[in-house]
Amino acid sequence: MINEEKVKIMTKIAMYEQGEGKKYLPISKYYRSDYIGLALIKNFFLVTIGYLLVIAAVAVYFGEYLMENIHKMNLVAMGIYVIAGYVAALVLYSVLTYIQYSVKYYMAKKSVRNYYAELTELTKMYGREEKRMSGRGTAGGRRK
Repeated sequence: MINEEKVKIMTKIAMYEQGEGKKYLPISKYYRSDYIGLALIKNFFLVTIGYLLVIAAVAVYFGEYLMENIHKMNLVAMGIYVIAGYVAALVLYSVLTYIQYSVKYYMAKKSVRNYYAELTELTKMYGREEKRMSGRGTAGGRRK
């Protein structure tokens, strides 16, 4: 006999695994600090590459001016500005990444908590059904 409640829960679980679960289940396998730490490491490399590309593009765009006036420029001050800009960009993007991934982790944990509650309910249903079936088979003696 089909238990409709079990079917409903199994359908919910399957829909979650095919939908939101694809995004949230892998996140839930990490500790919060590990998940955010990996995001910050990735952010560091991406900001560094992006900043270097921007500096290269600016240098190419103003290449002629730079070549004509390089002997008049204060290269130490320009280097300090470039480094300060890099640090400012890195701090800004790191804060934004921290906030974004903290929220994403919180949403994933909340979503997966509901998923595990459904799985627990399904497990309890199977346990009750198993008890009922085992009680039915042994009571009453042997059948011919």
